[in-house]
Amino acid sequence: MIQRIQTVYLLIVALMAGVLPFWLQLWSDIKGNAIFAKNEIFVSLAFYGSTVLAAMAIVLYRKRQNQFVTNRLNMILNLCLLGFFVYRSLNLSGETEVLEKGIGMLIPVFSIVFLVLANRAIKKDEDLVKSVDRLR
Repeated sequence: MIQRIQTVYLLIVALMAGVLPFWLQLWSDIKGNAIFAKNEIFVSLAFYGSTVLAAMAIVLYRKRQNQFVTNRLNMILNLCLLGFFVYRSLNLSGETEVLEKGIGMLIPVFSIVFLVLANRAIKKDEDLVKSVDRLR
């Protein structure tokens, strides 16, 4: 389980989604108050969901297809979160609520990159197992 590279990638995703959004500023409002994930219920639930899905994928190391599907669901969740951040930062109605964008808005992008790398490694393992089964 730990010796596989996709476990390392999934562990990085779990740590990034579970810890970083609560330390790094997502954005600041007009008054200059820093907004973290703990200030927004939807955002914090999405990050917790991403952490849980990454942890589930680590535990599903024996069932590679289920691990692959779990990573895909995690990617969809991170894409929704990224879409929310883009919408929130580009909201151009009369008075904008977002004054300054923080580095925390990039967490879903890095999570998606590591999830793609994990899925690529899972696919490589699955192909290796299939090739060994053909030789029997």
